[in-house]
Amino acid sequence: MKKMLIAIDGSSNAMKAVEYVGRQFSGINDLFLTILHVLPYPPAPLWDDGHIPTEEESEIRAKYLERWLKNEKAKLGPVFDKAVQILTGENIRPGNIVTKSISDSIDVAGSILEEARDGGYDTLVLGRRGLSPARHFLMGSVTSKIINHGAGIAICVVE
Repeated sequence: MKKMLIAIDGSSNAMKAVEYVGRQFSGINDLFLTILHVLPYPPAPLWDDGHIPTEEESEIRAKYLERWLKNEKAKLGPVFDKAVQILTGENIRPGNIVTKSISDSIDVAGSILEEARDGGYDTLVLGRRGLSPARHFLMGSVTSKIINHGAGIAICVVE
């Protein structure tokens, strides 16, 4: 049995990675795929801003955070459905595909690598993010961080 982790974020580059896996591994019956999405950290208005909130402020913030998380997870359904459809369209067995989301992550790249290592995956596949060299230098990217810190696992970056 082979286990492969496909990290997606809903972008066209992520779907290219899914398409690649479907084409390359079509009809392989002992391949088990996990499609993983890591929600980025909540937006700044939902952070603890350093002061000790009142009970009312804490409740309001918790409600906003819960609503934000629910909305973000609702957006994942169609993304996962599209990825599964691509894979099953390439003769990957539906029973060999699972989806997983992580919503309590501060470091998206770290969470992906942790899942890859802890889950015993043979290969991690992800799309390349199209950043200009200047933006890449300033912002970094999940893909670059994974490549730089992914020792011990095979990583496939799809253009």
